[in-house]
Order: sequence, then C-alpha cells, then structure tokens
Amino acid sequence: MIRVALLGATGSIGTAALDLARAYPDRIRLVSMAARSNDAALVRAAEELRVPRIALVDAEAASRARAAWKRGEVLEGEDALITLAEEDGADVVVNAVVGGIGLKPTVAALSKGKRVALANKESVVLAGELLTSIAKRTGGVLIPVDSEHSAVSQCLRERPVSEVRRILLTASGGPFLRRDPATLADATPEEVLNHPTWAMGQRITVDCATLINKGFEVIEARWLFGLPPERLDVVIHPQSIVHAMVEFTDGSVLAQLSVPDMRLPLLYALSVPDRWTSKLPRLDLANLASLTFVSPDPARCPGRTLARRALDLGGTAPAVLNAADEEAVRLFLDRKIRFGDLMPLVEEVLRAHAPLEAPLTLESILEADRWARGRLHEAAAPTSRK
Repeated sequence: MIRVALLGATGSIGTAALDLARAYPDRIRLVSMAARSNDAALVRAAEELRVPRIALVDAEAASRARAAWKRGEVLEGEDALITLAEEDGADVVVNAVVGGIGLKPTVAALSKGKRVALANKESVVLAGELLTSIAKRTGGVLIPVDSEHSAVSQCLRERPVSEVRRILLTASGGPFLRRDPATLADATPEEVLNHPTWAMGQRITVDCATLINKGFEVIEARWLFGLPPERLDVVIHPQSIVHAMVEFTDGSVLAQLSVPDMRLPLLYALSVPDRWTSKLPRLDLANLASLTFVSPDPARCPGRTLARRALDLGGTAPAVLNAADEEAVRLFLDRKIRFGDLMPLVEEVLRAHAPLEAPLTLESILEADRWARGRLHEAAAPTSRK
C-alpha cells in the first residue's frame, strides 16, 4: 500500500490518478488531494475515495468546499500545496498541478526525501539544477509522468548515461501538422485545442501547437537524465505510439510503445521498480497501419527553437521562457491576442532578459518568473484585443 498526496486532482492527470486509485484500492491510498478552484469535483472525489484532507488554492472555492463537506479538513491557498507535499502521511506526491505554481510543492516533497511522480514539467524547466541537487542531498526521487520521459526512464532502467549516444523524444506534431504555416496566425482556440491523439489540459495542448512543449521536454530531459543538449533530439511521430527512443553507443535503439493514455506512465511512476498488472488499453500492433517519423519543420515549431535558445543561455532563462509562455497562452485562450502573437511575444521577453547564472536559488528563480510575467503583459498590451 502506498500513501499518495495528489496535487492537481481535477485536471487530466489528476483524473487519471483517480482512475488508478479506483482500480487499485489495495495498493493506492489517497491521503490528500488538491485543486486550484474546482471544489465540486474535488469534494465528490474526496467523498467517493474517503480522502481525509483536501486543499483548494482559490479562497472562495475553499469556502464553498467547507460548507459542502464536513468529513475532513479543507486547506486553502498556494501554501496548502506545500503542506500536503511535505506531510509525513504521504509516501508519494503526484504533482499534476499546471504552471509555475507547482515548483514549491516539488521542492518541499524532495526536501523531505519523498518520491515525486512529476507531471508538472514546469518544476524541472524552472529549476532542474536545483531539484536534482536537492534530490541528491535528501534521497528524494523524481519519477517523470510525461509519456516521453517515462518512456526514456523505462528504456534506460538505470543504465549509465555513458552508454547513451542520444535520446529521441517524439512529438505528434499537434493539430497543425499538415496545415500551411502561413494560415496559422489567426487560428482560433477551438482549432488549437483540437489535438488529434491526446486528451490534455488546455495549456499543454496549445504548447503542442507551437511545439514549445517539446522544447520544454528537452530542457526536462537535460536535468532528468544528465545528458547535454546536443545529445537530445525531437522527431515528429503523428501516431503517438512510440513515446521515446534511446540510442546507445553500440548502435542499438530501444523504444517504448503504448497506446496514448496518460494512465500508463502514471501507473509506472507509482509502481516502479515493480510492474502492476493492469486492465488498461493494450497496443495491437497488427492493427497499426504504419508508424512514421519525420524531422520537425522549423516553420511549424518556433517554440522548440526558443526553448533551445533558453537552454543554451542557461541560468534563469528557462524560467523566464516558461513564465512568458504561460501568460501568453492565457491571453490567447482569453482571445486577447492572436495565435500568431504567441511566440513573438515570448521571444521578446526572452530577448529582454539577462539570465542570472548558477548556482540558482528558489528565490532567484521565482523572481525571474515574476519578472517575465509582468514583462509579457507589457509586451502584449499593444497587440491585445479589447
């Protein structure tokens, strides 16, 4: 039995975790859950799974939860995420929070030497070097939940990076893989959110359309697996069946394949080093028409290029890139800027930043994050739609 604190319980990864808790009642015990503002869904899940402690970041949502639910404790605010992440009653913290708000709980859990099943990629993008140093000091463990990094972990199985020539992360290509790039500037949120293979949260789905998500994943892989950027690459794979490949120095290539279902990498993160028998969908190779791989078209993936630049700059540059993208995506989804404005605005903020160099602290990273958000809104003001 593993005791799990689930942060981001009402999002796509969170609901996948709830499915696994239902499927493995003798192995997974949810001891706490948190969400940003969806109090109704959080209370329903707490009632069903008898979770004694919940938290909501939004104060009004927390107040509603207290009025509706009397069987346990309701915490509120961003600090509540930290409280749940570091409490002694949880063996594993599933961090499925979206955005930079997820960094502090990751730091808190690792500082306590916990296993973190990490779906909050922003944590590693913002502070990969800091997190790896904390984990080394405390014995905490980061287990990636992103399908690509989970695939790499499964292929490596603790093999030394000296045996690895390169890592290939796959990308579906998003909703605009075959659309003329010249027609994308005025793409609507509805078009952007219509992902062909994955059901994900809104921000990551938008990031798939610009391919900045793959850039972020390269930054993550840099810190998760300890490889330099020149040994990390991306290939377009529209079927989303092969999630990553590892090429070894002898020329052998190992790949991890599965149906595109986020419950699978999450199950691996919870069960490793074991594998639990599951009833999740199975891959039927005989019914696959084809598996195709092509190099990314630079005209379709400006975000990947920006992420490479941030990685080369180092220091606080990745934190600035993430914060600027997060705010730009929010403005786009609110229809205040065009799709075509997204990456130029993020690039403008990155160009304006003078990165602080290592060793970085949590405070310096969060200050860069705050600066980038403010600078993005300043840059967006002339283009914002009323």
